[in-house]
Amino acid sequence: MNADRKCFKSRSILAELEGHRGHVTAAEFCPWQTHIIISVSEDRSFKVWDHHVGSLIYNSPVLTAFPLLSLLIDAKSRQLVTGCANGQLWIFSLVEGHHFRCVTRVSLKKKSESFSRRVESRLCCLPEESQHPCTHGLEKGDEVEASLPVLGLAPCDLSAIVSAPCVCGLSSETTSCLWIGSSAGLFIFNLANFELEAVLHYRDFRSLSIHVAGSCAVMSKANDDKAICLLTSLFGRKIVMLEIRVAALVRSQQGHDAGRHLSVLPRTCVGPTSPLCFTTAKESKTPPAPQRQSAGRSTVKDQPLVFHTKVRSSGYASAPHVTMFSPKANTRKRGDHSSRCRDGPRSKEYPLESSPPTKLYKQRVLAHGPAAAHCVQYSGDGQWLACGLANHLLLAFRADLSGTPTVFSGHDGAVSTVCWSHDSRWLLSASQDGTLRLWSLRRAELALCLGKDVFSKPVRSAQFYYVDTFVLLSSGPELQLLKYHIDTCKDEIQRYKQKNRCKRVFRLPTTGRTEITSLSAVNDFYSYLVLTAGRNRTLEVFDLNAGRSAAMTVEVHSRPVHQICQNKGSSFTTQQHEAYNLFATTASGDGIKLWDLRTLRCERLFEGHPNHGYPCGIAFSPCGRYVASGAEDRHAYMYDLGSSTFSHRLAGHTDTVTSVAFSPAAPQLASAALDGRLQLFVADG
Repeated sequence: MNADRKCFKSRSILAELEGHRGHVTAAEFCPWQTHIIISVSEDRSFKVWDHHVGSLIYNSPVLTAFPLLSLLIDAKSRQLVTGCANGQLWIFSLVEGHHFRCVTRVSLKKKSESFSRRVESRLCCLPEESQHPCTHGLEKGDEVEASLPVLGLAPCDLSAIVSAPCVCGLSSETTSCLWIGSSAGLFIFNLANFELEAVLHYRDFRSLSIHVAGSCAVMSKANDDKAICLLTSLFGRKIVMLEIRVAALVRSQQGHDAGRHLSVLPRTCVGPTSPLCFTTAKESKTPPAPQRQSAGRSTVKDQPLVFHTKVRSSGYASAPHVTMFSPKANTRKRGDHSSRCRDGPRSKEYPLESSPPTKLYKQRVLAHGPAAAHCVQYSGDGQWLACGLANHLLLAFRADLSGTPTVFSGHDGAVSTVCWSHDSRWLLSASQDGTLRLWSLRRAELALCLGKDVFSKPVRSAQFYYVDTFVLLSSGPELQLLKYHIDTCKDEIQRYKQKNRCKRVFRLPTTGRTEITSLSAVNDFYSYLVLTAGRNRTLEVFDLNAGRSAAMTVEVHSRPVHQICQNKGSSFTTQQHEAYNLFATTASGDGIKLWDLRTLRCERLFEGHPNHGYPCGIAFSPCGRYVASGAEDRHAYMYDLGSSTFSHRLAGHTDTVTSVAFSPAAPQLASAALDGRLQLFVADG
């Protein structure tokens, strides 16, 4: 009797939570806060409860027009994942302070179609003997149109198979995957990059009696290659249990070794036939022959000797001259330069352990009239900041935004691209007027101008390349390499003679001859690789040492990429050599994707900054820990590479933030916006 009473007491109701207007379809305890319960319902919302006091903490709005069917709470990423009847996945952040912000929404059908196209493109690049996936019992069946309701969610451990590089906070411990059970198949979903890792359709099993499931449950243990799936038929009374080899499934559909041979750091010497070996032919002055020289001497010898009125003394009869002290002229200019070189940022290392720049330090208005800022970039020594404006001007500020900026005028259109040379002496700018101009910072004047007569298509991207040896640019579907020569002669009398010249030495079209929307290459050290993004949403890597395309991946974003940003580091700090293979791409309406060049796969997706229509720029911090981005809500966002949600949101602008740039010498961030203002953020404390 006492045992029955104890059993009854242990089974007593602790709390009743009321508030849903439909059937509760799933509920889970929060792993790190056991007093918190999250539930989803057919009323198309989720609720957060505190069952200790029986109160409602948070009530979400109606998410979709279809009932929510499944729920999963991931402890690693601290995210809530819920799926609905129309195949939509909703992911929310449970991090304290994010207030259950929606991270992203994923269409399972679109992700499945995109994944299938990527797998087909990878298999076409493999040798013929390895094009067929080694999956026993699979056979391509007839195409059947079926909806993809999310019937069940379960954790999946892929740390031994799909592992990110252990640099900059990216590691397998921070990468979470989950099983998605649907009526038509099973999917392995990565919560770091929000992409599918593997797809298993029920119709591909010839001996499977269930092709449309009514319910699905998946169980897999950590560090175990096997997964057990339990299916029930939607139109019958059948129950089927499947045993899945996870490693075989993933490896048969993923081409992880597609880019293992690629590296930003060069591994071989420059080949003799490489376009990087090009050198300009100097003006050769043929020395006179020895016969001519002797004849010349004899001719001079036969001429009469002429004595001028003033003959310089030999000095034998005079006292020896002693060099006395003489004051230096122009001491202010040289003294300032030497003090900057001695006490400037070059003598200090970048503080790796400092906090990110989140405190607004200074703000400058770029022009008196309306002049939107399109691009901003720091010089390599961290002492100058260039900004391109929509009013056709290019401004160069000091790094602390003090003093009067240097103004470069000459473009007839908005300045869309600005780039510093490695020695911080030259500025390269591209404009919507179709011209490419090279400016001298020291003289504040135009050094070289390339117009529409040189390029058949407008220049979309341009930069210095190979430690200022070349100018790399994209014109239509072509990648072009220009060799330039700037005459630095200080003869003021001969300044009217134009000795600066430029010559195209190499051009390479993209695969399919699609227009290049963005390119990126390292100029701080010698690197052979160039990254390009095409109008058809492809990402292509070119090896200029070999003079050909090295690798390509399709469907990088849902829209064309408008910027590629590499983790180039800084001359004031040192990163792991694997970290230089990380780069990021961004497209309007599709967030920021972090890629590894060695695998050419997306490692993480950063979403949270509104960017739906205007192309907002991105930038890597010199320490390689953060990625910053502009946004349309008048803020600049900063992401930590170890998390998919933003860590800081910087306010101050009154319009869309178009471009951001990190200082290579100090923890500073500059942001430019359509309001014509330039803001400087520094580390707090």
